[in-house]
Amino acid sequence: MKELSPNSIALRISFLVACVVSVVQYLFSYFYHEVDYLLILILFPISFFASYIGFRLAIEKFIYKKIKLIYRTIHKLKLAKGEKSISLDFNSDVLSQVQSEVEDWDKTNKKEIARLRGLETYRREFVGNVSHELKTPIFNIQGYLLTLLEGGLDDPAINEKYLIKANKSVERMIALIDDLDEITKLESGTIKMNIAKFDIVALTREVVASLDMRVQEKNIKLKIIDKSNKPIWVKADQTRINQVLVNLLVNSIRYGKENGETQIRFYDMHDNILVEVSDDGIGIAEEHLPRLFERFYRTDKGRARDSGGTGLGLSIVKHILEAHNQTINVRSMVDVGSTFSFTLEKA
Repeated sequence: MKELSPNSIALRISFLVACVVSVVQYLFSYFYHEVDYLLILILFPISFFASYIGFRLAIEKFIYKKIKLIYRTIHKLKLAKGEKSISLDFNSDVLSQVQSEVEDWDKTNKKEIARLRGLETYRREFVGNVSHELKTPIFNIQGYLLTLLEGGLDDPAINEKYLIKANKSVERMIALIDDLDEITKLESGTIKMNIAKFDIVALTREVVASLDMRVQEKNIKLKIIDKSNKPIWVKADQTRINQVLVNLLVNSIRYGKENGETQIRFYDMHDNILVEVSDDGIGIAEEHLPRLFERFYRTDKGRARDSGGTGLGLSIVKHILEAHNQTINVRSMVDVGSTFSFTLEKA
């Protein structure tokens, strides 16, 4: 498609006008039997230049008032997002410039609309998940209290049993609210990381020792694979990394197989230390892996609600590591096991 700049449009129209004027003058002279070719030659350039200037000014005025106004409006919206200002060149194809800007603006807004729709879907899912997670313990507590009010208080055995169950439901609600509060603080950046040097192997041993009771319930072995038997120093918030290790190891126990094994390994990655937590549990289907670190996301099998937990542990892990400018990854196969790996800065 050829350019249609104001200059080219004015030239074409002016040429046509000059031709028309010349033809009219020739016909007029012919009918009066006095064809003056010199006059025709003089009128052609005069009419050409006069019409060129007139049409040029008219076209530029129209574009300035109409098309340029549209251009500036669109470009102002784009500049709000930090893009560099570009001025219209009236000697080039202005219409193509404006068309290009409109198309770019349309693409940008489609992406923004798609992003907002995604956020809206996420918001609906989040509200629905919170509602579901809170309903379960609330309905349980309500049921236990109704049982006690309907005569259970008179039986000491039933009394104690249902009060213990109600207390567990309350604890579940408190844990859920605490986890939500922590994620909100991590996302907003209000929690400052207390970065210090510590031995990641020693911290892992402490975490493994603290999970001894959980391990015994399912007869799962937690093994630290450290061939060097030397301290591995990293720079991070020790309390938060303790939380990361606890969440990953509790997950490996919760979804591990009876008499299974979880191994923790450490790898030197030049500037970072890679920590791997591998289990031989039930595993996770591949289609669930991209969303595994989302809040409340659970798979049909690998993250069933009846296995316990708030559904926020992995999301907290991800946010803690991102606050350290580090990453976490997962690879898994159903009925084979899962491996979670994250990096920490070497001290």
